[in-house]
Amino acid sequence: MIFLELVLQNFGPYHGRQTINLSPENNGIVQPIILFGGMNGGGKTNLMDAIRLAFYGQRAQCSTRGNLSYGDFLNQCINRHAKPTEETVIELAFEHVLNNLQVVFRVQRSWTRNIKNGKDNLSVSVDKWLDDALTKTWDERIEDILPLGISNLFLFDGEQVKELAELETPPPQVIEAIQSLLGLELAKRLSVDLDILVNRKRKEIASAKDLANLEDIEAKLSELHSKQEVVKQDNASWQKKLEVAQQNYQVASEKFISEGGKIAAEHSELKNQLESLENTVDKQRQELRDLAAGNLPLALIQSLLEEVKLQGDKELKYQEAKIANNVLQARDKRLLDYAENLSLDSNSLDKIKLFLEQENKVLEQEIEAGTQSWLNADSEVVNQVKNLTNHLLPNQRKMAQDKRGKLQQLEADYDSTERQLQTAASPEAFQRLKDDLKQAQENLIQTQARYEEGRRKSEILAVAIKQAKQDLQQYGKQNIDTKSDEHIITAAAKVQQTLSLFRERLTLKKLNKLEIEVSECFRYLLHKSDLVHRIAIDSDNFRLSLYDITGQIVPKHRLSAGEKQLLAIAFLWGLARVSGRQLPVAIDTPLGRLDSFHRVNLVERYFPSASHQVILLSTDTEIGRTEVKMLREQEAIAREYLLKYDSAKQETAINSGYFW
Repeated sequence: MIFLELVLQNFGPYHGRQTINLSPENNGIVQPIILFGGMNGGGKTNLMDAIRLAFYGQRAQCSTRGNLSYGDFLNQCINRHAKPTEETVIELAFEHVLNNLQVVFRVQRSWTRNIKNGKDNLSVSVDKWLDDALTKTWDERIEDILPLGISNLFLFDGEQVKELAELETPPPQVIEAIQSLLGLELAKRLSVDLDILVNRKRKEIASAKDLANLEDIEAKLSELHSKQEVVKQDNASWQKKLEVAQQNYQVASEKFISEGGKIAAEHSELKNQLESLENTVDKQRQELRDLAAGNLPLALIQSLLEEVKLQGDKELKYQEAKIANNVLQARDKRLLDYAENLSLDSNSLDKIKLFLEQENKVLEQEIEAGTQSWLNADSEVVNQVKNLTNHLLPNQRKMAQDKRGKLQQLEADYDSTERQLQTAASPEAFQRLKDDLKQAQENLIQTQARYEEGRRKSEILAVAIKQAKQDLQQYGKQNIDTKSDEHIITAAAKVQQTLSLFRERLTLKKLNKLEIEVSECFRYLLHKSDLVHRIAIDSDNFRLSLYDITGQIVPKHRLSAGEKQLLAIAFLWGLARVSGRQLPVAIDTPLGRLDSFHRVNLVERYFPSASHQVILLSTDTEIGRTEVKMLREQEAIAREYLLKYDSAKQETAINSGYFW
């Protein structure tokens, strides 16, 4: 499908007749984007409503309809400056395949003020020829072209993406649209139709009594279905409440830890730890004081002690030299006396005397040149000084350094523990945090219980419905004898079993493909391949689960608001790709709360590739100068329009071009 033209006449803020060319071709070159610029309140959403209204009429899910009847809504859409006799017209032309041929459909809806029966006038033409048969059956025909159930997956706005991004589980209407888009509802619808057929056959051939019994069983089955629907809606409500309760509990728990609740809870342990550290610090200081009371202070005069040691050595050597001199003189005297008794000649004796005198003279000179003795220390004192400088003081200095380092570490640990105690919440604040956490926990438990209770009710009803269906089947087997109808009933049951199996396998096959597409689209948009490696989709509620490269689950709350929106867009994009339907995509307020980084990713990667035709309705702050320049450089824009709103006339004119 390709939108070709949209005509608005006296619709909303559009006064008079205005025609918009939507063809994605520009000078023969296919460029997918049709860009509309307009300020808030300037008529962008009216364009989206016009497309929906043209397609679906009174079934259209328009933004401003609310609880209005269709007639009142149409009157509301008439331009206030239109004359009472002037028509309001919406006309949409689009290309599509009909009987294997490419044709142009033109759908026109028109009405005037105070319309009768609250209906518009519909006309549908094919290749400029009015087709009465197609006009009468348009509601059925449009379901083949673009079913209402899936239209919101192709015609959506930023608020819808924002809502889808914040929910853990898609809302029921989105789930139904997904099932329709993937073709999963066909088997379910066929199964329901078979139930209707079988019930009709039973009624046709049953006796009056049998008919009454059958009607009772059917009434019971209908009642069970109604209860199941109520319980299903109630469960959906409680599931949302459960998700909120889980988030509240997580917030309360994180707040309890971050604001000092955990530290306050461990106050006693920290206090004991602080007292133990204080005792250890005092003990370490006492050991240092004991060292200081001994020889350690002498380390302050280490250089003087070294001088004392050297002086002592010199004085000991001086004393030893004096003693040796006296001993040598006495020995020399004995030697000379002995030499005289040997009757040596006088010449030899004189030489001996001269030699001894010279030797003694040298020794005396050395003694006279020796160090002056002012220590008068004996060898024991000198040895004590040596032991002190060489061994005792180095050992005690090293011991003191080790103890001082240990004391510094203990003091640092003491200060850290003391700061932890100071940052702990006060008793009042701690009690408040504790109460909040307890209340959030109790609320979570109660909500979980209600949700589980509803789930059990749903299971019980499902069992009861299954039993009622079996009763109907069994009743038919026991009381219906018409062979042809019995064959239909039996065959229908088998077909339903086959359909159930088919639907289950089709769901798995489609979801497997959808998971791959959504994962690829998300990584492509995110431009951050290491965050999410795989996305799994639950087959029951289509809930998304994210996994990293190691297979660990990535909690959705870890994603930023922009990343969540990209995930929602990737989900819609993946659905469109898996559906195989070649449909245009129209996006109102496309960028929402995205930051600049994610905007660039969306502009560069999604808009030019979302579909063969992409209609963007944007303000000047969403697709700004940078973004529109980027799209123009990619040659992705076929046409640009600016919605100029005149506040004085309260009218909007459609002009060519953009804000810049």
